[in-house]
Amino acid sequence: MTDAANSNVAPHADAPQTIVVIGGGQAAGWVVKTLRKTGFAGRLVMIADEIHLPYERPPLSKAVLSGDADIDTVRLFATDDFASLAVEAWQPDVAVEIDRERRIVRTQSGRDVQYDRLVIATGGAPRKLPDSIVKTDHVAYLRTLDEASALGERLRNSQHVLVIGGGWIGLEVAATARRLGVAATVVEGAPRLCARSVPPAVSDFLLELHRANGVDVRLNAALASLDAHPADAGKVRATLADGTAIDADFAVAGIGLTPHTSLAEAAGLPVNDGIVVDEHGMTNDPRVFACGDVANHPSAWLKRRVRLESWANAQNQAIVVAKAMLGQFEPYAEIPWFWSDQFDVNLQILGDIPADAQLVVRGDVSARRATLFHVADGGVRGVIAINTPRDLKLARKWMTQGRTVDVAALADADKALA
Repeated sequence: MTDAANSNVAPHADAPQTIVVIGGGQAAGWVVKTLRKTGFAGRLVMIADEIHLPYERPPLSKAVLSGDADIDTVRLFATDDFASLAVEAWQPDVAVEIDRERRIVRTQSGRDVQYDRLVIATGGAPRKLPDSIVKTDHVAYLRTLDEASALGERLRNSQHVLVIGGGWIGLEVAATARRLGVAATVVEGAPRLCARSVPPAVSDFLLELHRANGVDVRLNAALASLDAHPADAGKVRATLADGTAIDADFAVAGIGLTPHTSLAEAAGLPVNDGIVVDEHGMTNDPRVFACGDVANHPSAWLKRRVRLESWANAQNQAIVVAKAMLGQFEPYAEIPWFWSDQFDVNLQILGDIPADAQLVVRGDVSARRATLFHVADGGVRGVIAINTPRDLKLARKWMTQGRTVDVAALADADKALA
C-alpha cells in the first residue's frame, strides 16, 4: 500500500471537496454519517441501486421475515435526519464505470460525477445455485429489504419451505419459518452446520437446537436437482445425490455471498476475494477506498487478510474509512464479532476460533446457556457465547487488554467470571 496510508497525514495536501460513495447499505450509511460528524462540509454523493435509505441487514432474516419489523425499524436514519446530512442520493441508480485517471464515476442512467475521494461500499449478492441444477422459478434468495418482505409474505402463505444451505442465513430462515408455523427442511452438503465458521461442538449444538424445534436437517446431502413439482408446477421437488426426493412449496437458497467487485476490477484496482485495502480501507489508489462486505483487509487480531460479512464490520470499518478520507488515519483493528438469533438462542462469536480449537466450556451447552473460550498463549483468543452476553462483554475487555487468564477459573461456573 502507499506510504501515505501508513502515516498520520493526508495522502494529498488538498482537502476533498467532493466525496462519492458507491453503495447504499449499512457501510455506506456510516460513511456519510461519519463524514458529516467529522466536519466534512463539501459535496457528498451516494449512488445506490435500492430506493430505500441505508438500513441494517441482520433483521432481514429474522424480524423483517417474520413480519415484526419493517423499513421504519431497520433503517439507519429517519428521513429528516438523512436530509440534514445534505447527501445527494442518486437512487435508484447503479455506478457502471470508474474512470480513475479523470476521477469520474458514471452511472447507468447516464449521470456522472467527479470525485476527490471515492468509497466503494457495494456489498455483495447471494451466490446462486447453478442453472444446470435449477429448473424452476420457485427459489428465493435473501439480501435486500424488498426480498425479505416478499419472502416473509410467501412464508406466511406456505406450509413447507425447503432451505438449501446450513449456514447462518439458512438456519435463521428455518428458525423464522418454524416460528411462523411453517415446516422447514434444511439441506446441507457438508457433514455439519456452519462448518466454515464454528468448531464441531457448536455445529452439533445448532443441529440439536434445530431438530428440537422441528426442523428436518439433512447433512451430507448434495443437491442434484431442483425442479417444478410434477403434480403442481407452483411447488418444487428437490432431488438429492442419493436419489432422495423432497417436496416443498418453494425453496430458499443461502449458500454464501459473492462480493460486488466487478466495478473495481474494471477500474484496475486489486481484487482478491474482495477489494484489497490496507488497515485504513485505502486501495492502492490513495483517492479510492472500500469498506464493508466487499473489502478484503488485514486483520490485526486474526493476523491474516480477511473479508468479513458482519454488522459490526460494516459499521466500524466505514467509520475508519470516512476519517481516513479526511486525513485522520486510525488503523482498523477491531476484534471480529458476529451474532445470530435462532429460536430462544442468542449466539455471539468474538475473535478467532479454529475448527480444531480445544475449547474451555463454562456452563451447560445442552441447557443452551454456556460460554466457550479458545485460549492460546495464556490469553483468550476467541469466544462463543450461547445466551451469555455478559460473559462475552467481559471477555472482550480481557482480549483488548491482552490479559492472561486462568483456564480452571474460566471453566468453573460456580465462581463469578469477573
